[in-house]
Amino acid sequence: MTPGNNGASPPEDDDPFGYLYADGQANGAQPPSGGGYGYPNSVSRVRAVGERRNGQQSQQQTAQYGQPPVVPQQQGAYGQPNAHYAAPENFGGGGPSTGRQPVHNGGGRGRGPNTKGLLIGAVAVVAAVVIGIAVAMAGGDDDPDDNKASDQPSSSTAATGSPSPSASASEDDSKADLPAIDAKALSLEGGTSLASDVKGAKAAGGTYVANFNHVGAAVTWSVSGIPEDGKYTLNLTYGVPGKDGDATLTVNGTPQDRPLNMKNFAHAPEGDYAKGWTNTWGNIILNKGTNTIKISCEQGNVCDANLDQLSLEAGWK
Repeated sequence: MTPGNNGASPPEDDDPFGYLYADGQANGAQPPSGGGYGYPNSVSRVRAVGERRNGQQSQQQTAQYGQPPVVPQQQGAYGQPNAHYAAPENFGGGGPSTGRQPVHNGGGRGRGPNTKGLLIGAVAVVAAVVIGIAVAMAGGDDDPDDNKASDQPSSSTAATGSPSPSASASEDDSKADLPAIDAKALSLEGGTSLASDVKGAKAAGGTYVANFNHVGAAVTWSVSGIPEDGKYTLNLTYGVPGKDGDATLTVNGTPQDRPLNMKNFAHAPEGDYAKGWTNTWGNIILNKGTNTIKISCEQGNVCDANLDQLSLEAGWK
């Protein structure tokens, strides 16, 4: 249809913008003012509210202008089919924009598990555990009295530095395993002799070696049962008459560099042998098996002493 045709025709055949063209204006096209498409005698088809495009009657009853439409009452109980119900596809413009949504079993809306709530709960549990551990660790040192008995050594052990009972037992066993000898079992040389006149000797019967105060006097101990090569300590019980003395120590035929010290450690008065009993020691090297230990009075020694007992210990002091 051309812009100049004023014949009755459907609105879709008219050019709604004909008034913009020169030929449309020549044919009397005007801007639309609420009716047609701008052409004289153009058709304006207005459907009443509720009227379908296919001409069928709407579910809502057409009312008079200015009156609200009459909506039919639903029949039947909730959840039962309605006699006036029509499927959404029967409406020309699609289903109604509003309507009852189907209710899922359980009263919910089909949501999944509340993962956010579970996550918050897990974080809270972890935080509580961490706080508990921190409090326990911080409180472990708050009360020192609770752990003093278990963590600190006993006052006697700390003061004396004595080893544990098991360590003492082990040392006693090692001492017991190493040889010891009394004076009367020693080999006497150079005019030495046994005596028991001076009281206080520890050897059996109070017997000791006398006449040691001259060059050439000596005692020899042939000791066996040494478990291994190494360092050992020779212990000697002796008595001096209130003055210092010394002697030469020879091991396996080799004299030691330092003399065997026999000082007046008991602080006895001069000339008092009975109060001069005391102890001394020397570091030596022994071989595994049998060894020869000799104590002698040589040139340069001060040998005024009585010899009592000899014993060995592992290691050096």
